[in-house]
Amino acid sequence: MGLFDKLAGLLGLKKKEVNVLCLGLDNSGKSTIINQLKPSNAQTQDIVPTIGFSIEKFKTSSLSFTVFDMSGQGRYRNLWEHYYKEGQAIIFVIDSADKLRMVVAKEELDTLLNHPDALSSVKVSQLLCLENIKDKPWHICASDALKGEGLQEGVDWLQGMIRV
Repeated sequence: MGLFDKLAGLLGLKKKEVNVLCLGLDNSGKSTIINQLKPSNAQTQDIVPTIGFSIEKFKTSSLSFTVFDMSGQGRYRNLWEHYYKEGQAIIFVIDSADKLRMVVAKEELDTLLNHPDALSSVKVSQLLCLENIKDKPWHICASDALKGEGLQEGVDWLQGMIRV
């Protein structure tokens, strides 16, 4: 760490670095949401299914995010728990139009919330019975990953929660 980095940290000018896991079933929109959060000149036109995971970075006014876009395919979901300890937040993405797999999404969310390393739950649907979660912070915001609508609200909430 250089002198200017130390000085910026002491003055509170250095951005806090945050690791975020982006989880959800395959084809739920995780990569599309992350793509929309990147600067427009860094966005990808063609989104392809994530195999394993990919890492993306973006910044807000006070935070520097490293987002782990984790594959939601069934055979990769058991890998999620190996990354819980490294994350300060989890974004759990639900495709509200995928009614047939809502039960599977709920089961995966329940597994996540019951894991001893899972510290928070965010961005999930009322169909997952979130009103029963009283001991962990959570937030729902309607969003359209293709248009980028509603995503900033979620990031703003997340930023406010991490500052605590």
